[in-house]
Amino acid sequence: MGYDAVYDKLKDECGVFGIWGLDTGGEAANFTYLGLHALQHRGQESAGIVSCDGRRVLHVHRGMGLVADIFTAEVLASLPGTAAIGHVRYSTAGASHLKNAQPIAIQYAGGAVSVAHNGNLVNADALRRELEAQGSIFQTTSDTEVILHLMARVEPERPGTSATDEHVGAIRAALQRVSGAYSLLFLTEHAMIGVRDPHGFRPLVVGKLKGSFVLASETTALDLIEAEYLREVEPGEVVVVDGRGLSSERLEPGAPPRRLARCIFEQIYFARPDSTLFGRQVHEVRSAFGAQLARDHPASADVVIAVPDSGVPAALGYSRASGIPFDVGLVRSHYIGRTFIEPQQSIRHFGVKLKLNAVRSVLEGRRVVVVDDSIVRGTTSRKIVKMVRAAGAREVHLRVSSPPTGWPCYYGIDTPTRQELIAASHDVAEIARYVTADSLGYLSVEGMYLALGESRQGYCDACFTGDYLLKFPASRAVSRRLVGG
Repeated sequence: MGYDAVYDKLKDECGVFGIWGLDTGGEAANFTYLGLHALQHRGQESAGIVSCDGRRVLHVHRGMGLVADIFTAEVLASLPGTAAIGHVRYSTAGASHLKNAQPIAIQYAGGAVSVAHNGNLVNADALRRELEAQGSIFQTTSDTEVILHLMARVEPERPGTSATDEHVGAIRAALQRVSGAYSLLFLTEHAMIGVRDPHGFRPLVVGKLKGSFVLASETTALDLIEAEYLREVEPGEVVVVDGRGLSSERLEPGAPPRRLARCIFEQIYFARPDSTLFGRQVHEVRSAFGAQLARDHPASADVVIAVPDSGVPAALGYSRASGIPFDVGLVRSHYIGRTFIEPQQSIRHFGVKLKLNAVRSVLEGRRVVVVDDSIVRGTTSRKIVKMVRAAGAREVHLRVSSPPTGWPCYYGIDTPTRQELIAASHDVAEIARYVTADSLGYLSVEGMYLALGESRQGYCDACFTGDYLLKFPASRAVSRRLVGG
């Protein structure tokens, strides 16, 4: 995941999409393009598509930038086939290079294979050092490539084993060595294979479009291509789609189910509000968070506004629960990219002003509740509060529909270091003073699960609690030499 310093938001590492079995040979890449477009919010730095044609040849195109800019009509025409997988990604700091764009495609003893990955492997550094010592040569700094090298070292199956079973066996053997978060899509000449890690950190869903099957990070990608949503890929499940249809097996046959660790931040911010995630409509969950926030941290105010766009569902929930009217007090520009040139160092506030502008007629003379989904460093929240005040607000009460983010994530979110997270070193009163709000209220961990209606045992909330389910080497926390998928 990349950190958006301008908006002071965390970003998910990437999104994956795949389709298998289209009747028309040239359409798989086109549908994958549409699916990636629907997942663009999950990664805006690079994108790629690998297709498989009737001659069982894999065709690859990857580029830096947005999906619509990379995949022109000419590029899509160069990706024939009835099957394809695609990927959008953010990179971690210092790793914004085409070589790290996915899907990664290789040829090994088992045949041609490409892979797209959402997540982070916590033991990737150690595995990479081991593989390099044994002679492996890496082409990227992505931890995803570790999986391919591990697959290439698996002994071939006995004679007569199908190519698909050979690939699945290599995938299973490779994943037994890794630890971390992964939702993976593999495309070979014979099958599309989806795998979700045993804890279910990152989402992956199955859909159907007429006679073809679709795998995607979110249901919103299915909606765009008018595919039917079937179900989630279960944690620890391997889904195989080939000429025989869809089949499923366990990644660890006979092993007891592991504790679920679905990323709670997917519900708070990462996923699109029109997606269904972990069995729940995201918009409804975020609205429930806002309603609980209103009960936990009421305010005497005249209007509730949201920090757009991600704060809108929670602000609506806060408004309904509190009885304070909701209005549009901040307007977001959708025409700015992730990077821009500021005129000079002394006017850094242009970063926020390029993205947000206050509506004076809504704010002037009023006591305002501003609802946002999270605070990372606090720099943007401070600028937003000052912007609302400059537009004439009498009071500004900041409400946050998640608990304080005080711990970094190693499972697919490249958070700033703990020293940079304001909640790691400041209490709520200190943060309120820093952001210049009249009051500040966060949703509590208990309130979050109360609103969600589920147990903490089904989710990972390490970014709020420091309770890491999977331990990671100390070097991973310091060096970040590898970047996630």
